[in-house]
Amino acid sequence: MNTPETRLCAHHLTGMSYRDVDLVEDLIGKKSFTEVMIMQILGREARPVDMRIVDAVLVTLMEHGMTPSAIATRLIYMSAPENLQGAVASGLMAVGSQFVGTMENCSRLLDRIRQAADGAAEAQAIAREFRQSRQALPGFGHHLHKPDDPRSIKLLALAEAEPDLPGDSLRALRLLAAAVDEVYGKHITINATGAVAALLSEIGVPTALMRGFAVISRAAGLVSHVAEEQQSPSGRYIWETIDHAIPYVGQGKSHQNSGDAS
Repeated sequence: MNTPETRLCAHHLTGMSYRDVDLVEDLIGKKSFTEVMIMQILGREARPVDMRIVDAVLVTLMEHGMTPSAIATRLIYMSAPENLQGAVASGLMAVGSQFVGTMENCSRLLDRIRQAADGAAEAQAIAREFRQSRQALPGFGHHLHKPDDPRSIKLLALAEAEPDLPGDSLRALRLLAAAVDEVYGKHITINATGAVAALLSEIGVPTALMRGFAVISRAAGLVSHVAEEQQSPSGRYIWETIDHAIPYVGQGKSHQNSGDAS
């Protein structure tokens, strides 16, 4: 078995380096968080185009309102206000295949299209596959934004205006969007995570790492929910609303709880 190794960080008595860059002399006060994050995750110097794309993605994914992740964070913070990191971590657990993290599933479809001998035919096959199975198509559709998700329009316009991007994943997404509209017989918007999948792929982020960018961005958003919870608490209101809204239907006697009886 090969000996494990790391290239991420080294430290000594008088300093520290990230990869081969001195933290104190070359990073602190000289590089932004996004620049260093790209360097650490992708193992290369961040280009200007990388910065623009990643910043756009992080801003897009940071906040989604009272979604399951935000509700989880607020409820856990209400229960354990001394454990801010636990509240944020509970919300991050909801970054998955249904909410926020769906760009990973969309990116797998774009990988299939890019690798196929006939991308348009592969896009058609994917659209028919999801239509027949009645599964949700990752990267497409939105219950609020119709006919198009304004976030995806903006993100794709930003990326398509970048001369330094290869454009393969953007073209794959456009092929899939055209096939989806044809197969479903109606226009279905590319949503924000579909656009994010294409953008991150364009700068070389592997499919298996894309959800990590959602985690990084969402962590900042969840800290803002904790900050608001400190000023205007809603956790108990959420709890009591659910307690009254979901009836007990068993055979025993029931009463509506208003809180912990202990």
